[in-house]
Amino acid sequence: MKVGDFEVTALLDGTVPQNLDELLKGAQPGEIKRVMAAHGETPIMNCDVNAYLINTGSKVILIDAGTADAYWPSLGHLTERLKEAGYNPGQIDAVLLTHCHMDHIGGLLSGDKIVFPNADIYISKPEADYYLNPANKEKAPEAMKRFFEGAVQKLGPIAKAGKLKTFEFGKEFFPGVTAVQGLGHTAGHTFYVAKSKGQKIVFWGDIVLSDLVQFADLKVNSIYDYQDSVAAKTRRKALSDAATGGYQIAVSHIAFPGIGKIIRKRKGYQFISVK
Repeated sequence: MKVGDFEVTALLDGTVPQNLDELLKGAQPGEIKRVMAAHGETPIMNCDVNAYLINTGSKVILIDAGTADAYWPSLGHLTERLKEAGYNPGQIDAVLLTHCHMDHIGGLLSGDKIVFPNADIYISKPEADYYLNPANKEKAPEAMKRFFEGAVQKLGPIAKAGKLKTFEFGKEFFPGVTAVQGLGHTAGHTFYVAKSKGQKIVFWGDIVLSDLVQFADLKVNSIYDYQDSVAAKTRRKALSDAATGGYQIAVSHIAFPGIGKIIRKRKGYQFISVK
């Protein structure tokens, strides 16, 4: 799709079934089943892993890097999707990471080989400081320690090669492409904003995992959210801004392509896909 002079391409890394009763928290008893049934769905959702390509005309920018071999064989197809879209990994000038979870950074390496050899890899300073600090791993709940291990595994070789760049929120990487804070899901979770010719799209990463449930009940969070109250506040503000502004949003785990607009409902919000 076109966003002003920019071309934005959605890339499907793959799909994996997820049980929303296990993935979400804060819902009332039976709420998830009831909401999903109202849309003809069950709590077992097909969770898509989306990444996005921005061609500004002078730069080719990837938002998140997919999973590679970090998870199930139904995932890890980002480089195939790139080639289908007419690109190869060597053409990528920059990879902008929303956060350090493995379904977003796994595809940076294939074995010990850097997949995007000509790209600088960008991640917010708060995110890097948190996940690359061994002391934080020691204090983290046992179930969350794997995220620290994954960050070291995937970002360590990038840093050693001099390709890892950290930034403060508000940074404009290239004309029209800016990082803003989207905190709550992780310590330094980042939204990316692309603007061209008066048009705008915001890449939300994982601040939302199920639009059907979480847009109807803004108190529902993911079990992977780092700070529940912060994540809920970020999601509420992002939804309000998108509904008011009328711009496109792109979300990592909403059904592919994960791009659409937000409208206000009498209770909550609704996602309207570009499909």
